[in-house]
Amino acid sequence: MPPSQANLSTVKVLANIPFQVDRAVLRHQLRLKPGSHHLAELDRLVDQAEQIAKPKAMFRMVYVEDKGENWVQLDGRRLTSRILRINLEEAQRAFPFVATAGVELERWSKTLSDLLHRFWADVIQEVALETARRALHQDLVQRFHPGLLSEMHPGSLDDWPLSAQDDLFALLGDVEGNIGVSMTESKLMFPVKSVSGIAFPTQTHFTSCQLCPRENCRARQAPFDANLFEERYGLSG
Repeated sequence: MPPSQANLSTVKVLANIPFQVDRAVLRHQLRLKPGSHHLAELDRLVDQAEQIAKPKAMFRMVYVEDKGENWVQLDGRRLTSRILRINLEEAQRAFPFVATAGVELERWSKTLSDLLHRFWADVIQEVALETARRALHQDLVQRFHPGLLSEMHPGSLDDWPLSAQDDLFALLGDVEGNIGVSMTESKLMFPVKSVSGIAFPTQTHFTSCQLCPRENCRARQAPFDANLFEERYGLSG
Protein backbone atom coordinates (compact mmCIF):
# COMPACT_ATOMS: atom_id res chain seq x y z
CA MET A 1 0.00 0.00 0.00
CA PRO A 2 1.25 3.52 -0.66
CA PRO A 3 2.10 5.83 2.21
CA SER A 4 -0.81 7.96 3.39
CA GLN A 5 -0.96 11.58 2.36
CA ALA A 6 -0.49 12.49 6.03
CA ASN A 7 2.71 10.48 6.17
CA LEU A 8 3.95 11.87 2.88
CA SER A 9 3.79 15.34 4.42
CA THR A 10 6.89 14.31 6.40
CA VAL A 11 8.98 14.02 3.22
CA LYS A 12 11.93 16.41 3.32
CA VAL A 13 12.96 17.87 -0.04
CA LEU A 14 16.31 19.63 -0.46
CA ALA A 15 16.03 21.60 -3.68
CA ASN A 16 18.33 24.58 -3.07
CA ILE A 17 21.64 22.91 -2.37
CA PRO A 18 24.60 25.25 -3.08
CA PHE A 19 27.06 23.86 -5.61
CA GLN A 20 30.65 24.99 -5.94
CA VAL A 21 33.45 22.83 -7.29
CA ASP A 22 36.78 22.63 -5.48
CA ARG A 23 38.83 23.21 -8.61
CA ALA A 24 42.14 22.16 -7.10
CA VAL A 25 40.67 18.82 -6.08
CA LEU A 26 39.04 18.40 -9.48
CA ARG A 27 42.29 19.13 -11.33
CA HIS A 28 44.08 16.57 -9.18
CA GLN A 29 41.33 14.02 -9.80
CA LEU A 30 41.61 14.60 -13.55
CA ARG A 31 45.42 14.50 -13.35
CA LEU A 32 45.84 17.95 -14.86
CA LYS A 33 49.18 19.46 -13.96
CA PRO A 34 49.82 23.18 -13.33
CA GLY A 35 50.42 24.92 -16.63
CA SER A 36 48.41 22.39 -18.63
CA HIS A 37 46.80 23.92 -21.70
CA HIS A 38 43.57 22.15 -20.67
CA LEU A 39 43.09 24.20 -17.49
CA ALA A 40 41.31 27.09 -19.17
CA GLU A 41 38.92 24.68 -20.92
CA LEU A 42 38.15 22.93 -17.65
CA ASP A 43 37.54 26.21 -15.82
CA ARG A 44 35.12 27.26 -18.54
CA LEU A 45 33.13 24.04 -18.14
CA VAL A 46 33.13 24.35 -14.36
CA ASP A 47 31.86 27.95 -14.67
CA GLN A 48 28.98 26.70 -16.82
CA ALA A 49 28.19 23.82 -14.48
CA GLU A 50 28.17 26.00 -11.36
CA GLN A 51 25.71 28.39 -13.00
CA ILE A 52 23.16 25.75 -14.01
CA ALA A 53 23.61 22.91 -11.50
CA LYS A 54 20.78 22.18 -9.09
CA PRO A 55 21.65 19.06 -7.09
CA LYS A 56 18.68 17.83 -5.09
CA ALA A 57 17.71 15.20 -2.54
CA MET A 58 14.70 13.93 -0.65
CA PHE A 59 14.14 11.58 2.26
CA ARG A 60 11.65 10.68 4.96
CA MET A 61 11.61 8.87 8.24
CA VAL A 62 9.59 5.64 8.37
CA TYR A 63 9.03 3.20 11.21
CA VAL A 64 10.09 -0.44 11.18
CA GLU A 65 6.68 -2.04 11.76
CA ASP A 66 7.30 -5.76 11.42
CA LYS A 67 9.97 -8.31 10.47
CA GLY A 68 10.09 -11.83 9.11
CA GLU A 69 12.90 -14.20 8.27
CA ASN A 70 13.83 -12.39 5.07
CA TRP A 71 11.66 -9.29 4.98
CA VAL A 72 10.96 -6.09 6.86
CA GLN A 73 7.86 -3.92 6.79
CA LEU A 74 8.30 -0.16 6.54
CA ASP A 75 5.26 2.09 6.58
CA GLY A 76 2.97 -0.63 5.27
CA ARG A 77 5.32 -1.94 2.55
CA ARG A 78 7.05 -5.31 2.81
CA LEU A 79 10.64 -5.17 1.52
CA THR A 80 12.14 -8.58 0.82
CA SER A 81 15.82 -8.85 1.70
CA ARG A 82 17.50 -11.02 4.31
CA ILE A 83 20.42 -8.62 4.56
CA LEU A 84 18.21 -5.55 4.99
CA ARG A 85 16.14 -7.37 7.59
CA ILE A 86 19.23 -8.31 9.65
CA ASN A 87 20.69 -4.82 9.25
CA LEU A 88 17.47 -3.40 10.72
CA GLU A 89 17.41 -5.91 13.61
CA GLU A 90 17.85 -3.24 16.29
CA ALA A 91 16.43 -0.30 14.33
CA GLN A 92 13.05 1.24 15.06
CA ARG A 93 13.15 3.63 12.11
CA ALA A 94 14.78 3.98 8.71
CA PHE A 95 15.24 6.68 6.10
CA PRO A 96 14.50 5.96 2.42
CA PHE A 97 16.15 8.56 0.18
CA VAL A 98 17.06 9.65 -3.33
CA ALA A 99 19.81 12.13 -4.20
CA THR A 100 20.72 13.44 -7.63
CA ALA A 101 23.13 15.68 -9.51
CA GLY A 102 20.01 17.02 -11.23
CA VAL A 103 18.46 16.98 -14.69
CA GLU A 104 20.04 20.36 -15.41
CA LEU A 105 23.59 18.98 -15.49
CA GLU A 106 22.45 15.84 -17.30
CA ARG A 107 20.99 17.89 -20.14
CA TRP A 108 24.00 20.22 -20.23
CA SER A 109 26.39 17.30 -20.56
CA LYS A 110 24.51 16.07 -23.63
CA THR A 111 25.22 19.35 -25.43
CA LEU A 112 28.98 18.74 -25.31
CA SER A 113 30.45 17.18 -28.44
CA ASP A 114 34.11 16.87 -27.43
CA LEU A 115 34.78 13.47 -25.84
CA LEU A 116 37.22 14.89 -23.29
CA HIS A 117 34.75 17.58 -22.29
CA ARG A 118 32.03 14.96 -21.88
CA PHE A 119 34.31 12.96 -19.60
CA TRP A 120 35.00 16.06 -17.51
CA ALA A 121 31.27 16.78 -17.37
CA ASP A 122 30.68 13.25 -16.11
CA VAL A 123 33.12 13.82 -13.25
CA ILE A 124 31.56 17.21 -12.48
CA GLN A 125 28.18 15.49 -12.22
CA GLU A 126 29.67 13.01 -9.76
CA VAL A 127 30.82 15.97 -7.66
CA ALA A 128 27.29 17.39 -7.78
CA LEU A 129 25.83 14.04 -6.71
CA GLU A 130 28.23 13.85 -3.78
CA THR A 131 27.24 17.42 -2.86
CA ALA A 132 23.59 16.33 -2.76
CA ARG A 133 24.43 13.27 -0.67
CA ARG A 134 26.36 15.33 1.87
CA ALA A 135 23.53 17.84 2.17
CA LEU A 136 21.02 15.03 2.67
CA HIS A 137 23.14 13.39 5.35
CA GLN A 138 23.70 16.65 7.20
CA ASP A 139 20.00 17.53 7.17
CA LEU A 140 18.98 14.02 8.27
CA VAL A 141 21.47 14.01 11.15
CA GLN A 142 20.50 17.50 12.34
CA ARG A 143 16.80 16.66 12.14
CA PHE A 144 16.68 13.15 13.64
CA HIS A 145 20.01 12.61 15.49
CA PRO A 146 20.15 8.92 14.49
CA GLY A 147 23.76 8.26 15.51
CA LEU A 148 25.93 6.12 13.23
CA LEU A 149 24.23 5.57 9.86
CA SER A 150 24.77 2.92 7.22
CA GLU A 151 23.04 2.50 3.84
CA MET A 152 21.74 -0.13 1.46
CA HIS A 153 21.00 0.50 -2.22
CA PRO A 154 18.67 -1.46 -4.51
CA GLY A 155 20.65 -3.46 -7.05
CA SER A 156 23.93 -3.34 -5.13
CA LEU A 157 23.46 -6.97 -4.01
CA ASP A 158 21.50 -9.92 -5.42
CA ASP A 159 19.66 -10.16 -2.12
CA TRP A 160 18.02 -6.75 -2.74
CA PRO A 161 17.67 -6.42 -6.53
CA LEU A 162 17.04 -3.33 -8.62
CA SER A 163 13.33 -4.17 -8.75
CA ALA A 164 13.19 -2.93 -5.13
CA GLN A 165 13.27 0.59 -6.58
CA ASP A 166 9.47 0.32 -6.83
CA ASP A 167 9.17 -0.03 -3.05
CA LEU A 168 11.65 2.74 -2.40
CA PHE A 169 9.96 5.23 -4.72
CA ALA A 170 6.56 4.32 -3.28
CA LEU A 171 7.79 5.09 0.23
CA LEU A 172 8.95 8.53 -0.92
CA GLY A 173 5.95 9.51 -3.04
CA ASP A 174 6.39 11.83 -6.02
CA VAL A 175 10.14 11.57 -6.55
CA GLU A 176 10.04 12.90 -10.10
CA GLY A 177 7.81 15.82 -9.19
CA ASN A 178 9.92 16.78 -6.19
CA ILE A 179 13.50 16.35 -7.45
CA GLY A 180 13.19 15.35 -11.13
CA VAL A 181 14.34 11.73 -10.79
CA SER A 182 12.40 9.16 -12.80
CA MET A 183 12.69 5.41 -13.33
CA THR A 184 13.04 3.57 -16.62
CA GLU A 185 11.24 0.29 -17.31
CA SER A 186 14.42 -1.52 -16.23
CA LYS A 187 14.33 0.38 -12.89
CA LEU A 188 17.39 2.49 -13.65
CA MET A 189 17.19 6.14 -12.66
CA PHE A 190 17.34 9.27 -14.78
CA PRO A 191 19.38 11.42 -14.35
CA VAL A 192 22.08 8.76 -14.39
CA LYS A 193 24.02 10.51 -11.62
CA SER A 194 21.43 9.66 -8.97
CA VAL A 195 21.46 7.33 -6.01
CA SER A 196 18.65 5.75 -4.02
CA GLY A 197 18.68 3.73 -0.85
CA ILE A 198 17.69 3.30 2.76
CA ALA A 199 19.78 4.77 5.54
CA PHE A 200 19.46 3.18 8.95
CA PRO A 201 20.93 3.58 12.46
CA THR A 202 23.45 0.88 13.27
CA GLN A 203 26.00 -0.06 15.89
CA THR A 204 28.26 -1.65 13.26
CA HIS A 205 29.06 0.17 10.04
CA PHE A 206 27.81 -1.61 6.92
CA THR A 207 28.43 -1.13 3.22
CA SER A 208 27.33 -3.48 0.45
CA CYS A 209 30.94 -3.59 -0.75
CA GLN A 210 31.67 -5.92 2.18
CA LEU A 211 29.42 -8.54 0.56
CA CYS A 212 30.35 -7.92 -3.08
CA PRO A 213 33.24 -9.95 -4.56
CA ARG A 214 33.50 -7.92 -7.76
CA GLU A 215 37.11 -6.94 -8.40
CA ASN A 216 38.50 -3.68 -9.81
CA CYS A 217 35.46 -1.61 -8.85
CA ARG A 218 36.40 2.05 -8.60
CA ALA A 219 33.34 2.72 -6.43
CA ARG A 220 34.46 0.22 -3.77
CA GLN A 221 34.29 1.65 -0.24
CA ALA A 222 35.38 -1.39 1.76
CA PRO A 223 37.15 -4.70 1.11
CA PHE A 224 35.14 -7.83 0.38
CA ASP A 225 34.63 -10.00 3.48
CA ALA A 226 34.16 -13.59 2.34
CA ASN A 227 32.98 -14.70 5.80
CA LEU A 228 30.40 -12.00 6.43
CA PHE A 229 27.50 -13.78 4.67
CA GLU A 230 27.79 -16.79 6.95
CA GLU A 231 28.67 -14.94 10.14
CA ARG A 232 26.08 -12.16 10.12
CA TYR A 233 23.33 -13.07 7.68
CA GLY A 234 23.16 -16.84 7.74
CA LEU A 235 23.75 -17.07 4.00
CA SER A 236 26.25 -19.13 2.13
CA GLY A 237 28.92 -17.34 0.07
